[in-house]
Amino acid sequence: MRDIDPITAARALALAREGLARPGAPLALPARLLVVDAERQIAILIEDEEPVAAWPVSTALAGIGGEEGSYRTPPGWHVVARRIGGDAEPGTVFSSREPTGETWCGETCADDLILTRILTLDGIEDGINRGPGCDSLERYIYLHGTNHESLLGRRASHGCVRLSNADIAELFVRLREGDHVLIAEPGARPIPDPRAAGRFHYAGLAGSGMSALAQFQVMTGGRASGSDRAFDNGERGALRAQLERLGIEVLPQDGSGIGSDCAALVISTAIEEQVADFAAACGTGVPIVHRSELLAYFVAAYRSIAVTGTSGKSTVTAMIYEILQGAGRDPSVITGGDLPFLQAQGLPGNACAGASDLLVVEADESDGTLVRYAAALGVILNLQRDHREMAEVAAMFATLRARAREALVVGDAENLDAFAGSALRFGFSPRADIRGEDVVLGAGSSRFRVGATWFELPVPGEHNVMNALAAIAACSYVGVSLDEMVEPLARFSGIGRRFQTVGRAGGAEVVDDFAHNAEKIAAALRTARLRAARVLAVYQPHGYGPTRFLRRDFVATFARELRPEDRLFMLEVFYAGGTATRDFSAADIVAEIKAEGAAAEFAPTRDWLIARVAVEARPGDLVLIMGARDPSLTELARKILAAVEAHNADASTHA
Repeated sequence: MRDIDPITAARALALAREGLARPGAPLALPARLLVVDAERQIAILIEDEEPVAAWPVSTALAGIGGEEGSYRTPPGWHVVARRIGGDAEPGTVFSSREPTGETWCGETCADDLILTRILTLDGIEDGINRGPGCDSLERYIYLHGTNHESLLGRRASHGCVRLSNADIAELFVRLREGDHVLIAEPGARPIPDPRAAGRFHYAGLAGSGMSALAQFQVMTGGRASGSDRAFDNGERGALRAQLERLGIEVLPQDGSGIGSDCAALVISTAIEEQVADFAAACGTGVPIVHRSELLAYFVAAYRSIAVTGTSGKSTVTAMIYEILQGAGRDPSVITGGDLPFLQAQGLPGNACAGASDLLVVEADESDGTLVRYAAALGVILNLQRDHREMAEVAAMFATLRARAREALVVGDAENLDAFAGSALRFGFSPRADIRGEDVVLGAGSSRFRVGATWFELPVPGEHNVMNALAAIAACSYVGVSLDEMVEPLARFSGIGRRFQTVGRAGGAEVVDDFAHNAEKIAAALRTARLRAARVLAVYQPHGYGPTRFLRRDFVATFARELRPEDRLFMLEVFYAGGTATRDFSAADIVAEIKAEGAAAEFAPTRDWLIARVAVEARPGDLVLIMGARDPSLTELARKILAAVEAHNADASTHA
């Protein structure tokens, strides 16, 4: 135990009181509460609202997060479920919560031993630390003694909260089963004011989510800089120039961005602890703010519309923004997709600041961060199997609903009924409040009616009609009339890599699309069939983990959606680095698709693919390039277009 200084005591009480706003929190501060301050790596015992004791701890090296298999310490409110080892000798080694008969006596040991006492934790926040895929009790998250006492005060564990053996014995005496434990994540404190506190530095600035926040910060009066390995390698030059024109200074990713005027380092989940900027911030005490925490700050500061769902988020965010802009509401937007509407103004396309209090944001379910947002209006589009099992995503949607400050807009699919309640619903069914009727799907556009108002949509596919209905519902809630929405939707400029035509050559069209899960791939193929006699589909799976998770869905979707005349060419899984287990190949998936009767080929290299498609493409075909996360896919689409054009020119010369 260590003495509690006034700052630590005040901070612990502030964290506890802020924690009462979390979903599932007790109604008032419990009589006895342990606050684990993950930012300062200290645990503080509070009794009757008075901090009485503190101990250094080690939370997870991988950070804070509730995901199963993440090796992270789960955030939020827990209760002590069991007290184990009350009579054990100091240094007693436990395995599976049972003493092994061995005792650690201070010797060097690389293994992460569980020693002396165990306090198991049971999460009480649905979708955060309780429920499928994130349950603290099922993850075996403990407070326990450790043989790595020299690492206390630093993040070092594999998920549990470690204490010294003397400290866990003392804490064991003070806590009872049912007592509350709050694990306060680093973002669970007021972050510096992005407009007034000083310069924010963004590590990984070239990422779409990070660059959007940096742009928004400077557009609203703040100062920002950033770094990225891509910029250091001479890549993404056009983006760099756009950011610098906005006043965002681009610096090497060597820690030099963490200077005396740096008010905060902004990171994403993709930033490793070894990145020099991260290490410099840790060494100097500069606050480290996660991307989602900063977005949550902006969401709370505006009358915000947060759009989530497993498909269509970027498109609906763009539609809402363009409707509000066209209707004279002067909104702001922060999104992950590129809006041609903004790119035409010389901006990167993923952020813009307006003068009104309306802010439209894309709320991502893939990394679980949408649960941080307390939007005025939440929009839930759909619930499908994508990055996570649907039960996990549903728990996040429940949290979004609970935190919505004003209302909710929800699709009319049956699996969203649990979130509907008094929500405004949209879709094609009779129970939808905003209902699309008399839908006519064309090769490049759609027409439909809502009540007595007709809409023309210049992007194809039934899924985009559904996206438009979601945007209409959201804009209706904030006071835009149907008549005011007609013209903005009629000139909707789409979104980058969402069924975006790259060009035409030899009578064939080449289209670039972000589709990467089963539903999105099916929607892209169905849209392609509206305008092509034959589809030559190219797909690059992204990430071994996501591809392994969705493998059966991919096989079923391609086997069902590809017509006998269509062709599929699948590239190897896109690997961006890291510790993923690469124990299969896209060739294995292709073999399973072929076994279902579809015409599919494995593309061993991009050069092979380009040559193969150039020979195969004929007038009336649509070449559909699909995949996510790899910024070079658009360039691949351009190379395929050029190869088709060259092949046809050569064929004409020799005819």
